[in-house]
Amino acid sequence: MTLLVVGASAAGLGTVEALRRKGYSERITVLGAEPHLPYDRPPLSKQVLSGQWEPSRTQLRTAERLSTLDAEFLLGDPAVSLDVRERTVHTESGRALTADGIVIATGLRPRAFPGQDGLDGVHVLRTLDDALALRADLLSCSQTVVVGDGVLGTEIAASAAGMGVRVTLAGPQPAPLADRFGPVVSDLLADLHTSHGVTLRLGAAVAGLDSRDGRVIGVRLETGEVLPADVVVVAFGAAPATEWLEGSGLALANGVVCDSRCRAAEGVHAVGDVARWHHETLDVALRLENRTNATEQAGHVAGVILGDDRPYTPVPYFWTDQFDAKIHVHGTLFADAEVSIVEGSLAERRFVAQYRRNGVVTGVLGWNMPKQARLRRPELVGVLVGGKP
Repeated sequence: MTLLVVGASAAGLGTVEALRRKGYSERITVLGAEPHLPYDRPPLSKQVLSGQWEPSRTQLRTAERLSTLDAEFLLGDPAVSLDVRERTVHTESGRALTADGIVIATGLRPRAFPGQDGLDGVHVLRTLDDALALRADLLSCSQTVVVGDGVLGTEIAASAAGMGVRVTLAGPQPAPLADRFGPVVSDLLADLHTSHGVTLRLGAAVAGLDSRDGRVIGVRLETGEVLPADVVVVAFGAAPATEWLEGSGLALANGVVCDSRCRAAEGVHAVGDVARWHHETLDVALRLENRTNATEQAGHVAGVILGDDRPYTPVPYFWTDQFDAKIHVHGTLFADAEVSIVEGSLAERRFVAQYRRNGVVTGVLGWNMPKQARLRRPELVGVLVGGKP
């Protein structure tokens, strides 16, 4: 059975590597929209943007290592359509690639303001090229506004502040990541940013961008206030990259809809940020946007392709590094959860927080205590066997 993997980032590469480890010896083709060899995305908003890493350090594998996979990598050629019945993917350059099985791993596309593409000084951050272009602009600017108070926006704000740029973080939440962390931890994160010089303009939605002569000059809030900026970073979320699948016959709803085996149709699977699958033990449709899930789901789908008929039921996990804070989250955090500090202390900025909802522990968060947070994963067993909180 030949296989075509559409997407050459962590999830796509992870699928290929897992298949080879498990003994799959048939032909594999990997189609990538970007010209680069597979690279890691989490360092883009941190080490690459700040200049700590050269771009080459983000490569997941060397060219020599990739050659041992005996897979054909077709890079710089985005997929534009899929014929599910024929198992054929058509590409921007005019290729028609047919295989017995297809794995969709096309990830996300950043959300944007209408008309921002034509403005100088406005950036998104999803790709390596995005990170390098943003870094170049930040090095020559005096003040930047980051639009987005989630994980990506706060990481970019932290990196830019570390570069000596005056940073304003704008978003509708009362504190950074309030919708994920709740008030106890998000207020601490707000203090962390302000203590490093980041100006927070939160609690008001962003209405649009102001420009002059084709270049951005500020960010306009719904209150009418304009935040001046030489550079604006738009980081208020991303959407699954599924436009190329419209009309394919696959179910698309906040991602590629899959069953509990991550199967979207006979012979078609989805992995990583683009996959929305049925988590059997939680009894919910779930889509996870993080590096850990990309790797774990890729390995699971490789097993399913080879006949291992098991549902994919991970414990959700993600991490973020901002300034001197390393935050690790296991399970699911609800903003309205009851939060208890079970190790360490908020004052020392080194603690483990336990999140309870309806009497059930749904998640744990470690702030500069990654090992201690990981050791509390067994507390989440009630969620995994007891159904949706």
